[in-house]
Amino acid sequence: MTLQPFEVNIPDEEIAILHARLAATRWPDEPESAGWMYGANGFFMRQLARYWQEEFDWRAQERYINSFAQFRAEVDGVGVHYVHERGQGPNPLPLLITHGWPSSFYEMLPLVRLLTDPASHGGDPADAFDVVVPSIPGYAFSDRQTIRGFNYLQVADLWVELMAGLGYPRFAAHAYDVGGTIMAMLLRHHPERVIAYHTTEPGNPAPYLGPSSHPLSEAEREYFAIQAEWQREESGYMALQTTRPQTLGYGLNDSPIGLAAWIIEKWHAWTDPPLGDLTESFTMDQLLANVSIYWFTETINSANRLYYERAHHPTPMRPGETIDVPYGVTLTNQEVERVPREYAGRVFTDIRHWEEFGRGGHFVALEEPELVATALRDFFRPLRSN
Repeated sequence: MTLQPFEVNIPDEEIAILHARLAATRWPDEPESAGWMYGANGFFMRQLARYWQEEFDWRAQERYINSFAQFRAEVDGVGVHYVHERGQGPNPLPLLITHGWPSSFYEMLPLVRLLTDPASHGGDPADAFDVVVPSIPGYAFSDRQTIRGFNYLQVADLWVELMAGLGYPRFAAHAYDVGGTIMAMLLRHHPERVIAYHTTEPGNPAPYLGPSSHPLSEAEREYFAIQAEWQREESGYMALQTTRPQTLGYGLNDSPIGLAAWIIEKWHAWTDPPLGDLTESFTMDQLLANVSIYWFTETINSANRLYYERAHHPTPMRPGETIDVPYGVTLTNQEVERVPREYAGRVFTDIRHWEEFGRGGHFVALEEPELVATALRDFFRPLRSN
């Protein structure tokens, strides 16, 4: 594995092109008093566009991102961008953190120093981690894969090689969303590499529920009703990305407002409280930094395409298959992610930790980083000698 230091430096002309495209936006109409019921709210999107064009300081975001140690590694022929910060403590535990969609490594940055240097944030230096936050291939500054069939199992294999190349043959892990899908593949195929795994989305992977499986509990039946409602109301993006992502890609790659609407609507819908003001949970700068990473790297199409590959190369859990790695869960207020413990227990045989934040939504690492860092310290503390 070859690696080299990396810094983000978007050319001035790319920023100027973004501003020109924002100024030329053709705005769609919307029903009166629509709110967010039909999708991204027009009033909010116009505010966001004005801020993006006139006030948002991408160079300040670059300085913030570049304050972390970043690298690009060639792993089995794939260029992988990642943050790698060493822990400030007597025996840091290596921790791999994988982001989700439509997010990026940027969401995880507030966790890094809380985890690498707990003593500077009111914690115990014995809880320090060596933190690795890679960008999934197809996202941000990692390579965009155009080979058909490249899927999450191959990303899991890359993560094993990346961590081994960094000197971590075994490591702890935290993930959610598509990052959780990658970790599910890694845990199923390389369980010996993982010391323990923590997530905020315990329904991933879905257990085998066919013949010979245990009957559903009442709590599981109630959860499936919640999931069915979510599928009816929230899964339109997934239907497009798993069937015709290329058709969608033309508009998202060409229009910054189209891209922002596709991403921001999900940040709104999946944030606690879902019908409140999004800027109560995130700043405009945070929202736009994430969107701008997709825009400048032109990765929304490649990120979306991984949904297609997952749908067309499914790897469901087999009858009797389980994961025996020590497992920890902290639940957010995102209802569809709050699976019953017995549902997760169909897959994970060694649940060591199960608690609730009591607040926060899907993107909780950016929304409530102190809560997440505390949960990770607490869960992994007794497992450091494993």
